[in-house]
Amino acid sequence: MQIGVIGSGSCDEETYKLAYSVGELIAEKGCILINGGLGGVMEASAKGAKSKGGITVGVLPRGVEEANPYIDIKIATNMGHSRNMIIVHSSDALISIGGEYGTISELAIALKERKRVASLKPPVILRGMKIFENAEEAVDYLVSD
Repeated sequence: MQIGVIGSGSCDEETYKLAYSVGELIAEKGCILINGGLGGVMEASAKGAKSKGGITVGVLPRGVEEANPYIDIKIATNMGHSRNMIIVHSSDALISIGGEYGTISELAIALKERKRVASLKPPVILRGMKIFENAEEAVDYLVSD
């Protein structure tokens, strides 16, 4: 299973720790983590996944040189925010952690495509997304049948 992790490129320490935990849990479940490959939530989740031996994929807005050091597979798109479509369509399910406008666009696309979506600290509440208080419940929801 491929799980997309979406959230802001910069975040506070609490959100970073939460994203790190999400990454750890995704790897422990044997899933591949996909994100935008940059900093903030993306870096934290990839770092968490790598700490548990997971595989990480970064779908980058420009070139491979901008990837954080925890990305295994770097996909350079030179598409800017349009890469959000690739992240959503390449994910079986997605989890948002905080975020801003880019995250909101990914949430909307994912829900329109009827993907399973879990949210922690959501920037908005959209019909169809499930909101969770902790990383364990959110990841368990995504991998459950």
